[in-house]
Amino acid sequence: MTKLALGAHPFLLGFDQLERLVERTAKSGNDSYPPFNIEQASDHAFRITLAVAGFAEEDLSITVEDRQLIVRGRQSDDQSDRIFLHRGIASRQFQKAFVLADGVDVAGAKTENGLLHIDLKRSVPDTIVQTIEINKS
Repeated sequence: MTKLALGAHPFLLGFDQLERLVERTAKSGNDSYPPFNIEQASDHAFRITLAVAGFAEEDLSITVEDRQLIVRGRQSDDQSDRIFLHRGIASRQFQKAFVLADGVDVAGAKTENGLLHIDLKRSVPDTIVQTIEINKS
């Protein structure tokens, strides 16, 4: 049986980037740290919440690169004078990526009680009806 590429289907003209998007999403991995929630706030708004206890605002960065929302966390290691008898709280760096659909933009971000909230909004495009004239030859 021959594998049919998604972008090669005759009814999906111009969707070849969708296949690359699926591959990129699959490569982002299943790393579960830090844990996160995705909520639908309204018909056109979403919120991603990451548990970032122990990270200060300056330890976190949020960027959008090529329709991919990337959240990075890196704690400064200024604890050289501390001696731990037990260390059970994770203090590792992380990178979490979310692929954004066209028309979805970051509306804002804030930290609250050890949680990082990233608000997303989807702009609703205007419906445009276009009539194509048929030229006579």
